[in-house]
Amino acid sequence: MPPEPVDLLIEARWVLPIAPVNTVLEDHAVAVSSGKIVALGPIAQMSERFEPRDRVVRRDHALLPGFVNAHTRAAMTLFRGLPVRGPRSRWVRDTVRPVEQRCMSAEFVREGTQLAIAEMLRAGITSFADMYLFPEEAARAASAARMRAAIGLPVADVPSVWADSATAHFARAEQLWDEYKSDPWVCLYFAPQDAAEVSDETLIRVRRVADELDARIAMESPPLRRLHALGLLRPGFAAIPREAWNDVESELVATTGICVIACVQSDLRLGVAGGTAASKVVGQTVGLGSGDPASVGAIDMLAEARVAALLSGDALTATDALRLATLGGATAIGFGADTGSIEPDKYADLVCIDLNRLACQPTSSVPESILFGATREQVSDVWTSGRVAVSDGHLLAFDEQELTASAQKWLKIGGGT
Repeated sequence: MPPEPVDLLIEARWVLPIAPVNTVLEDHAVAVSSGKIVALGPIAQMSERFEPRDRVVRRDHALLPGFVNAHTRAAMTLFRGLPVRGPRSRWVRDTVRPVEQRCMSAEFVREGTQLAIAEMLRAGITSFADMYLFPEEAARAASAARMRAAIGLPVADVPSVWADSATAHFARAEQLWDEYKSDPWVCLYFAPQDAAEVSDETLIRVRRVADELDARIAMESPPLRRLHALGLLRPGFAAIPREAWNDVESELVATTGICVIACVQSDLRLGVAGGTAASKVVGQTVGLGSGDPASVGAIDMLAEARVAALLSGDALTATDALRLATLGGATAIGFGADTGSIEPDKYADLVCIDLNRLACQPTSSVPESILFGATREQVSDVWTSGRVAVSDGHLLAFDEQELTASAQKWLKIGGGT
Protein backbone atom coordinates (compact mmCIF):
# COMPACT_ATOMS: atom_id res chain seq x y z
CA MET A 1 0.00 0.00 0.00
CA PRO A 2 1.24 3.51 -0.76
CA PRO A 3 1.99 5.78 2.22
CA GLU A 4 -0.99 7.63 3.63
CA PRO A 5 -0.82 11.40 3.09
CA VAL A 6 -0.88 13.53 6.25
CA ASP A 7 -0.32 17.20 6.93
CA LEU A 8 2.48 16.86 9.46
CA LEU A 9 4.83 14.29 10.94
CA ILE A 10 6.75 15.26 14.10
CA GLU A 11 9.72 13.06 14.97
CA ALA A 12 11.14 13.43 18.47
CA ARG A 13 13.79 11.79 20.63
CA TRP A 14 11.15 11.27 23.32
CA VAL A 15 7.34 11.44 23.33
CA LEU A 16 5.34 11.75 26.56
CA PRO A 17 1.74 11.00 25.57
CA ILE A 18 0.42 11.46 29.17
CA ALA A 19 -2.52 9.16 28.35
CA PRO A 20 -3.68 6.47 27.99
CA VAL A 21 -0.33 5.42 29.50
CA ASN A 22 1.76 7.98 31.36
CA THR A 23 5.13 6.85 30.02
CA VAL A 24 8.11 7.93 27.91
CA LEU A 25 8.41 6.62 24.36
CA GLU A 26 11.81 6.83 22.69
CA ASP A 27 12.31 7.71 19.01
CA HIS A 28 8.63 8.07 18.26
CA ALA A 29 6.66 10.22 15.84
CA VAL A 30 3.20 11.79 15.78
CA ALA A 31 1.18 12.10 12.57
CA VAL A 32 -1.27 14.99 12.22
CA SER A 33 -3.96 15.66 9.66
CA SER A 34 -6.85 18.16 9.57
CA GLY A 35 -5.75 19.51 12.94
CA LYS A 36 -5.99 16.18 14.76
CA ILE A 37 -3.61 13.45 15.82
CA VAL A 38 -3.83 10.50 13.44
CA ALA A 39 -1.34 8.12 14.99
CA LEU A 40 1.63 7.74 17.32
CA GLY A 41 4.37 5.16 16.83
CA PRO A 42 8.07 4.39 16.32
CA ILE A 43 9.72 6.70 13.80
CA ALA A 44 10.66 3.93 11.36
CA GLN A 45 7.12 2.56 11.21
CA MET A 46 5.53 5.99 10.95
CA SER A 47 7.87 7.01 8.12
CA GLU A 48 6.81 3.95 6.15
CA ARG A 49 3.13 4.41 6.89
CA PHE A 50 2.77 8.14 6.20
CA GLU A 51 3.77 10.65 3.54
CA PRO A 52 3.72 14.06 5.31
CA ARG A 53 3.36 17.41 3.64
CA ASP A 54 5.60 18.81 6.39
CA ARG A 55 8.10 16.94 8.54
CA VAL A 56 9.63 18.31 11.76
CA VAL A 57 12.60 16.45 13.22
CA ARG A 58 13.65 17.19 16.80
CA ARG A 59 16.44 14.80 17.79
CA ASP A 60 17.19 16.27 21.24
CA HIS A 61 13.65 17.13 22.24
CA ALA A 62 10.71 15.83 24.19
CA LEU A 63 7.26 16.11 22.62
CA LEU A 64 4.33 16.58 25.03
CA PRO A 65 0.72 17.69 24.86
CA GLY A 66 0.55 21.45 25.19
CA PHE A 67 0.38 22.84 28.71
CA VAL A 68 -3.02 23.97 29.99
CA ASN A 69 -3.42 27.05 32.16
CA ALA A 70 -6.61 26.15 34.00
CA HIS A 71 -7.11 29.57 35.59
CA THR A 72 -5.85 33.05 34.84
CA ARG A 73 -6.95 36.64 34.48
CA ALA A 74 -5.05 37.19 31.27
CA ALA A 75 -5.50 40.95 30.89
CA MET A 76 -3.79 41.51 34.23
CA THR A 77 -0.48 41.07 32.44
CA LEU A 78 -0.74 44.85 32.15
CA PHE A 79 -0.69 45.13 35.97
CA ARG A 80 2.64 43.40 36.37
CA GLY A 81 4.92 45.57 38.47
CA LEU A 82 2.27 46.51 41.00
CA PRO A 83 3.51 45.93 44.57
CA VAL A 84 2.42 42.48 45.71
CA ARG A 85 1.76 42.08 49.43
CA GLY A 86 -0.74 39.75 51.08
CA PRO A 87 -3.24 38.99 52.28
CA ARG A 88 -4.94 38.62 48.93
CA SER A 89 -8.21 40.33 49.84
CA ARG A 90 -6.40 43.45 51.06
CA TRP A 91 -4.07 43.45 48.06
CA VAL A 92 -7.01 43.30 45.64
CA ARG A 93 -8.93 46.00 47.52
CA ASP A 94 -6.09 48.46 48.14
CA THR A 95 -3.74 47.90 45.21
CA VAL A 96 -5.52 46.30 42.27
CA ARG A 97 -8.99 47.88 42.38
CA PRO A 98 -7.79 51.52 42.30
CA VAL A 99 -5.71 50.84 39.18
CA GLU A 100 -8.57 48.89 37.60
CA GLN A 101 -10.85 51.88 38.08
CA ARG A 102 -8.43 54.00 36.03
CA CYS A 103 -7.77 51.44 33.29
CA MET A 104 -10.67 49.03 32.91
CA SER A 105 -12.14 49.05 29.41
CA ALA A 106 -12.69 46.76 26.47
CA GLU A 107 -9.43 48.00 24.93
CA PHE A 108 -7.51 47.22 28.12
CA VAL A 109 -8.80 43.64 28.23
CA ARG A 110 -8.21 43.11 24.52
CA GLU A 111 -4.60 44.29 24.56
CA GLY A 112 -3.75 42.67 27.90
CA THR A 113 -5.17 39.35 26.72
CA GLN A 114 -3.22 39.53 23.46
CA LEU A 115 -0.02 40.03 25.45
CA ALA A 116 -0.88 37.07 27.67
CA ILE A 117 -1.74 34.80 24.74
CA ALA A 118 1.56 35.56 23.02
CA GLU A 119 3.44 34.88 26.25
CA MET A 120 1.55 31.65 26.90
CA LEU A 121 2.12 30.27 23.42
CA ARG A 122 5.82 31.03 23.65
CA ALA A 123 5.85 29.10 26.96
CA GLY A 124 4.17 26.03 25.46
CA ILE A 125 0.67 26.76 26.79
CA THR A 126 -1.93 25.81 24.19
CA SER A 127 -5.17 26.19 26.21
CA PHE A 128 -6.28 28.49 29.01
CA ALA A 129 -9.28 29.43 31.13
CA ASP A 130 -9.87 33.13 31.72
CA MET A 131 -11.96 34.90 34.34
CA TYR A 132 -12.25 38.67 33.99
CA LEU A 133 -14.48 41.51 32.84
CA PHE A 134 -15.19 42.14 29.13
CA PRO A 135 -15.07 38.42 28.32
CA GLU A 136 -16.03 39.14 24.73
CA GLU A 137 -12.63 40.74 24.21
CA ALA A 138 -10.77 37.77 25.66
CA ALA A 139 -12.84 35.43 23.51
CA ARG A 140 -12.10 37.39 20.34
CA ALA A 141 -8.38 37.53 21.12
CA ALA A 142 -8.22 33.78 21.69
CA SER A 143 -10.23 32.92 18.59
CA ALA A 144 -8.12 35.25 16.42
CA ALA A 145 -4.92 33.67 17.75
CA ARG A 146 -6.30 30.14 17.17
CA MET A 147 -5.78 29.25 20.82
CA ARG A 148 -8.18 27.04 22.73
CA ALA A 149 -9.82 29.00 25.55
CA ALA A 150 -12.55 28.68 28.17
CA ILE A 151 -13.81 32.19 28.85
CA GLY A 152 -15.69 32.98 32.05
CA LEU A 153 -18.96 34.92 31.95
CA PRO A 154 -18.94 37.23 35.00
CA VAL A 155 -21.99 37.18 37.25
CA ALA A 156 -22.49 39.61 40.13
CA ASP A 157 -25.22 41.64 41.82
CA VAL A 158 -23.06 44.74 42.19
CA PRO A 159 -22.60 47.03 39.19
CA SER A 160 -19.42 47.04 37.12
CA VAL A 161 -18.21 48.72 33.94
CA TRP A 162 -19.42 45.62 32.08
CA ALA A 163 -22.94 45.26 33.53
CA ASP A 164 -24.95 47.21 36.11
CA SER A 165 -26.96 44.37 37.71
CA ALA A 166 -27.30 40.61 37.90
CA THR A 167 -29.99 40.74 35.20
CA ALA A 168 -27.67 42.72 32.94
CA HIS A 169 -24.87 40.19 33.53
CA PHE A 170 -27.15 37.34 32.45
CA ALA A 171 -28.36 39.26 29.40
CA ARG A 172 -24.82 39.89 28.21
CA ALA A 173 -23.88 36.29 28.95
CA GLU A 174 -26.79 35.03 26.83
CA GLN A 175 -25.70 37.21 23.93
CA LEU A 176 -22.14 35.91 24.09
CA TRP A 177 -23.30 32.32 24.44
CA ASP A 178 -25.20 32.59 21.17
CA GLU A 179 -22.19 34.18 19.48
CA TYR A 180 -19.67 31.52 20.54
CA LYS A 181 -21.69 28.32 20.81
CA SER A 182 -20.24 27.09 17.50
CA ASP A 183 -16.77 28.61 17.74
CA PRO A 184 -14.05 25.95 17.31
CA TRP A 185 -11.63 27.69 19.68
CA VAL A 186 -13.71 29.23 22.46
CA CYS A 187 -16.12 27.77 24.97
CA LEU A 188 -17.87 29.74 27.70
CA TYR A 189 -18.58 29.01 31.34
CA PHE A 190 -20.19 30.91 34.21
CA ALA A 191 -17.89 32.68 36.65
CA PRO A 192 -19.69 34.12 39.68
CA GLN A 193 -17.59 36.87 41.18
CA ASP A 194 -16.74 37.56 44.82
CA ALA A 195 -19.09 35.40 46.88
CA ALA A 196 -19.81 38.31 49.20
CA GLU A 197 -21.19 40.23 46.22
CA VAL A 198 -23.44 37.45 44.85
CA SER A 199 -26.74 36.59 46.52
CA ASP A 200 -28.16 33.11 46.98
CA GLU A 201 -30.88 34.00 44.50
CA THR A 202 -28.31 34.88 41.83
CA LEU A 203 -26.28 31.73 42.48
CA ILE A 204 -29.39 29.58 42.13
CA ARG A 205 -30.08 31.34 38.85
CA VAL A 206 -26.53 30.56 37.71
CA ARG A 207 -27.13 26.90 38.49
CA ARG A 208 -30.42 26.89 36.62
CA VAL A 209 -29.06 28.62 33.50
CA ALA A 210 -25.92 26.46 33.49
CA ASP A 211 -28.14 23.37 33.58
CA GLU A 212 -30.17 24.64 30.64
CA LEU A 213 -27.06 25.34 28.57
CA ASP A 214 -24.99 22.40 29.84
CA ALA A 215 -22.37 24.95 30.89
CA ARG A 216 -19.59 24.63 33.43
CA ILE A 217 -19.22 26.88 36.49
CA ALA A 218 -15.97 28.03 38.13
CA MET A 219 -15.45 30.24 41.16
CA GLU A 220 -12.53 31.66 43.10
CA SER A 221 -12.57 31.35 46.89
CA PRO A 222 -15.83 29.42 46.75
CA PRO A 223 -17.79 29.10 50.01
CA LEU A 224 -18.18 25.36 49.66
CA ARG A 225 -20.82 24.70 52.32
CA ARG A 226 -23.00 27.53 51.06
CA LEU A 227 -22.66 26.38 47.45
CA HIS A 228 -23.38 22.79 48.43
CA ALA A 229 -26.61 23.87 50.11
CA LEU A 230 -27.57 25.69 46.90
CA GLY A 231 -26.87 22.65 44.73
CA LEU A 232 -23.84 23.99 42.81
CA LEU A 233 -21.24 21.45 43.94
CA ARG A 234 -21.31 18.66 41.38
CA PRO A 235 -19.38 17.54 38.29
CA GLY A 236 -18.87 20.52 36.01
CA PHE A 237 -18.03 22.86 38.89
CA ALA A 238 -14.41 23.99 39.34
CA ALA A 239 -13.22 25.40 42.65
CA ILE A 240 -10.21 27.72 42.74
CA PRO A 241 -9.35 27.93 46.45
CA ARG A 242 -7.56 30.93 47.93
CA GLU A 243 -7.37 29.73 51.51
CA ALA A 244 -7.03 26.47 53.42
CA TRP A 245 -10.04 24.16 53.59
CA ASN A 246 -11.15 22.57 56.83
CA ASP A 247 -12.01 18.88 57.12
CA VAL A 248 -15.68 19.39 56.26
CA GLU A 249 -14.83 21.35 53.12
CA SER A 250 -12.20 18.81 52.06
CA GLU A 251 -14.81 16.09 52.42
CA LEU A 252 -17.18 18.04 50.17
CA VAL A 253 -14.47 18.20 47.51
CA ALA A 254 -13.96 14.45 47.75
CA THR A 255 -17.64 13.50 47.63
CA THR A 256 -19.24 15.94 45.19
CA GLY A 257 -17.12 15.26 42.11
CA ILE A 258 -16.02 18.86 41.62
CA CYS A 259 -12.69 19.83 40.08
CA VAL A 260 -10.02 21.76 41.96
CA ILE A 261 -7.59 24.16 40.31
CA ALA A 262 -4.52 25.21 42.29
CA CYS A 263 -2.59 28.41 41.56
CA VAL A 264 0.34 27.54 43.77
CA GLN A 265 2.83 30.28 42.92
CA SER A 266 0.32 33.12 43.19
CA ASP A 267 -0.94 31.77 46.50
CA LEU A 268 2.57 31.48 47.89
CA ARG A 269 3.46 35.01 46.86
CA LEU A 270 0.36 36.39 48.55
CA GLY A 271 1.00 34.37 51.70
CA VAL A 272 -1.93 31.97 51.63
CA ALA A 273 -1.37 30.24 54.99
CA GLY A 274 2.36 30.37 54.32
CA GLY A 275 1.89 28.03 51.35
CA THR A 276 0.36 25.23 53.40
CA ALA A 277 -3.06 25.72 51.83
CA ALA A 278 -1.59 25.34 48.36
CA SER A 279 0.25 22.17 49.33
CA LYS A 280 -2.97 20.64 50.74
CA VAL A 281 -4.86 21.51 47.57
CA VAL A 282 -2.24 19.90 45.36
CA GLY A 283 -3.08 16.50 46.79
CA GLN A 284 -6.69 16.89 45.63
CA THR A 285 -6.34 18.89 42.45
CA VAL A 286 -6.83 17.90 38.85
CA GLY A 287 -5.54 21.11 37.30
CA LEU A 288 -3.02 23.89 37.71
CA GLY A 289 -3.44 27.56 36.89
CA SER A 290 -1.16 30.55 36.93
CA GLY A 291 -3.67 32.85 38.57
CA ASP A 292 -3.41 36.53 37.75
CA PRO A 293 -0.13 37.67 36.14
CA ALA A 294 0.04 40.69 38.46
CA SER A 295 0.74 38.48 41.47
CA VAL A 296 2.53 35.57 39.82
CA GLY A 297 4.66 37.42 37.27
CA ALA A 298 5.55 35.14 34.38
CA ILE A 299 2.80 32.85 33.07
CA ASP A 300 4.67 29.58 33.30
CA MET A 301 2.91 26.24 33.70
CA LEU A 302 6.17 24.33 33.81
CA ALA A 303 7.12 26.38 36.88
CA GLU A 304 3.66 25.84 38.40
CA ALA A 305 4.07 22.08 38.00
CA ARG A 306 7.55 22.21 39.56
CA VAL A 307 6.35 24.13 42.62
CA ALA A 308 3.32 21.84 42.97
CA ALA A 309 5.61 18.83 43.03
CA LEU A 310 7.92 20.43 45.58
CA LEU A 311 5.03 21.40 47.85
CA SER A 312 3.60 17.90 47.72
CA GLY A 313 6.71 16.28 49.20
CA ASP A 314 6.76 12.85 47.65
CA ALA A 315 3.03 12.77 46.86
CA LEU A 316 3.57 13.89 43.25
CA THR A 317 6.14 12.35 40.93
CA ALA A 318 7.47 14.33 37.97
CA THR A 319 5.14 12.43 35.65
CA ASP A 320 2.21 13.18 37.96
CA ALA A 321 3.02 16.90 37.96
CA LEU A 322 3.32 17.02 34.17
CA ARG A 323 -0.07 15.30 33.95
CA LEU A 324 -1.60 18.01 36.14
CA ALA A 325 -0.17 20.68 33.84
CA THR A 326 -1.60 19.01 30.73
CA LEU A 327 -4.48 16.54 30.88
CA GLY A 328 -5.37 17.54 34.44
CA GLY A 329 -5.92 21.14 33.46
CA ALA A 330 -7.74 20.15 30.27
CA THR A 331 -10.11 17.99 32.31
CA ALA A 332 -10.71 20.76 34.84
CA ILE A 333 -11.83 23.25 32.20
CA GLY A 334 -13.86 20.82 30.11
CA PHE A 335 -11.35 20.14 27.33
CA GLY A 336 -10.23 16.68 28.43
CA ALA A 337 -12.01 14.85 25.58
CA ASP A 338 -10.31 17.04 22.96
CA THR A 339 -6.80 17.82 24.21
CA GLY A 340 -4.32 17.34 27.05
CA SER A 341 -2.79 14.06 25.82
CA ILE A 342 -1.27 12.65 22.65
CA GLU A 343 -3.96 10.25 21.49
CA PRO A 344 -5.56 9.61 18.09
CA ASP A 345 -8.56 11.84 17.31
CA LYS A 346 -7.54 14.49 19.83
CA TYR A 347 -6.53 17.92 18.59
CA ALA A 348 -2.83 18.28 17.85
CA ASP A 349 -2.08 20.76 20.63
CA LEU A 350 1.58 19.93 21.12
CA VAL A 351 4.82 21.33 22.54
CA CYS A 352 8.46 20.41 21.94
CA ILE A 353 11.04 21.06 24.66
CA ASP A 354 14.77 21.09 23.90
CA LEU A 355 16.57 18.93 26.47
CA ASN A 356 20.04 19.43 25.00
CA ARG A 357 21.00 21.77 27.83
CA LEU A 358 23.44 21.26 30.67
CA ALA A 359 20.75 21.45 33.36
CA CYS A 360 18.92 18.55 31.70
CA GLN A 361 21.95 16.26 31.51
CA PRO A 362 22.11 13.35 31.82
CA THR A 363 18.55 12.64 30.76
CA SER A 364 18.25 9.36 32.63
CA SER A 365 14.71 10.38 33.60
CA VAL A 366 13.03 12.52 30.96
CA PRO A 367 10.14 13.69 33.19
CA GLU A 368 12.62 14.72 35.91
CA SER A 369 14.77 16.55 33.34
CA ILE A 370 11.73 18.42 32.04
CA LEU A 371 10.25 19.31 35.41
CA PHE A 372 13.36 20.14 37.40
CA GLY A 373 15.93 20.97 34.72
CA ALA A 374 14.11 22.72 31.89
CA THR A 375 12.60 26.20 31.71
CA ARG A 376 9.97 27.69 29.45
CA GLU A 377 12.79 29.22 27.38
CA GLN A 378 13.56 25.70 26.11
CA VAL A 379 10.19 25.45 24.36
CA SER A 380 11.19 25.19 20.72
CA ASP A 381 7.94 24.43 18.90
CA VAL A 382 4.23 24.77 19.63
CA TRP A 383 1.23 23.65 17.61
CA THR A 384 -2.47 24.35 18.17
CA SER A 385 -4.69 21.97 16.21
CA GLY A 386 -1.64 21.16 14.11
CA ARG A 387 -1.08 24.80 13.24
CA VAL A 388 2.39 26.04 14.09
CA ALA A 389 2.42 28.88 16.64
CA VAL A 390 6.09 28.70 17.67
CA SER A 391 8.75 27.40 15.29
CA ASP A 392 12.33 26.71 16.36
CA GLY A 393 11.92 29.16 19.23
CA HIS A 394 10.31 31.93 17.20
CA LEU A 395 6.81 33.17 18.03
CA LEU A 396 4.70 33.51 14.89
CA ALA A 397 1.70 35.75 14.19
CA PHE A 398 2.57 38.28 16.92
CA ASP A 399 4.75 41.36 16.73
CA GLU A 400 6.59 41.40 20.04
CA GLN A 401 7.60 45.06 19.65
CA GLU A 402 3.95 46.07 19.23
CA LEU A 403 2.98 44.09 22.33
CA THR A 404 5.74 45.74 24.34
CA ALA A 405 4.66 49.20 23.17
CA SER A 406 1.07 48.45 24.14
CA ALA A 407 2.13 47.37 27.63
CA GLN A 408 4.13 50.57 28.10
CA LYS A 409 1.12 52.64 27.02
CA TRP A 410 -1.05 51.11 29.73
CA LEU A 411 1.70 51.58 32.30
CA LYS A 412 1.41 55.33 31.71
CA ILE A 413 -2.40 55.31 31.76
CA GLY A 414 -2.41 53.37 35.03
CA GLY A 415 -0.25 55.98 36.66
CA GLY A 416 2.85 53.75 36.83
CA THR A 417 3.50 50.79 39.03
